Amino acid sequence: MESFVMNGGDGVYGYAKNSTYQKGVIDVAKKVINETIAENLDIGAFNSSKTIRIADLGCSVGPNTFTAVENIIEAVKSEYQSQIPEFHVFFNDHVSNDFNLLFTTLPQDKQYLAAGIPGSFYGRIFPEASLHFVHSSASLHWLSRVPKEVKDKNSPAWNKGKVIYAYSGDEVIRAYKAQHEKDMENFLQARALEVAYGGLMMLTFPFNPNGSHPSERLANLAFGLIGTCLNDLVKKGIVSEEKVNSFNLPLYLMSPQEVEAAVERNGCFSIVKMEILPHVTGNNNGNGSFDQILAGMTRASTEGLIKQHFGEDILDELFDLYRKKVIEILIPSMAKSVDHGHLFVALKRKS
Repeated sequence: MESFVMNGGDGVYGYAKNSTYQKGVIDVAKKVINETIAENLDIGAFNSSKTIRIADLGCSVGPNTFTAVENIIEAVKSEYQSQIPEFHVFFNDHVSNDFNLLFTTLPQDKQYLAAGIPGSFYGRIFPEASLHFVHSSASLHWLSRVPKEVKDKNSPAWNKGKVIYAYSGDEVIRAYKAQHEKDMENFLQARALEVAYGGLMMLTFPFNPNGSHPSERLANLAFGLIGTCLNDLVKKGIVSEEKVNSFNLPLYLMSPQEVEAAVERNGCFSIVKMEILPHVTGNNNGNGSFDQILAGMTRASTEGLIKQHFGEDILDELFDLYRKKVIEILIPSMAKSVDHGHLFVALKRKS
């Protein structure tokens, strides 16, 4: 598995300062998380445990993860009439995640014991039947790796000149879909072993509506603009065409039908809730224009991959171009398109 992490540190391009949209998704998911826990929490199944264990998968550097786990803890506490248990929270992300920043910014008044769990959530990372709640937000659209076929110039799925699958041919789309299916199989197999019977898994991620082409999704357009900008740098002689042709983003937006199919194939969970969350606008606390906000958010999430492949010298020029493309291409597209937002899916571990 490959490692894809958000920008660490508390600098201007860090994820901590460029993830208010993701914070908005967590905020709008709070109501449906409360409902899910109120309707499905099996206190009897957890009676033998004096500690409720919660994992946030793809936690990044904070502060969003702290909000998410606090929402879950408050919802769980409201369901206990007495003898409220202790809470142990596990913050999980890739080994190269900035855990130092995460733990230095832990809330002083936190209601839980905290631990860091490094490793890809596409494999086993917890002991058997040890978790009562699993949460993940804005993470499951990241694949474990780029499909090898799309980087092979001798393959019909070679994704020449593009960095995502949405605007490519059917062979490329099928390669990404196949990688997603493998990853979801591994994700659900690992969680089936780690989540206790009656435990809940609450997942939120950008998605592709059933029956729609991925090119219709504004999120794919936003990431696809990186490829447009890289090709502009090729024309300027700043990067080579070969370098661009061998660069792809490990991103895939699954549909509700694909979620249902993956859960059915796994057989260990039941879907207890699935709904589209209300639309979120990333206002970055009022600081900056939309093009600046989106450029900052995109840079915070993809800079590591781009720097690894092209070096860091192109970053400033690339994302200045990106900001201009947002104004020229993305914003006009927003006026005539519907942003389908994020999908919330709650799964319960079968006994």
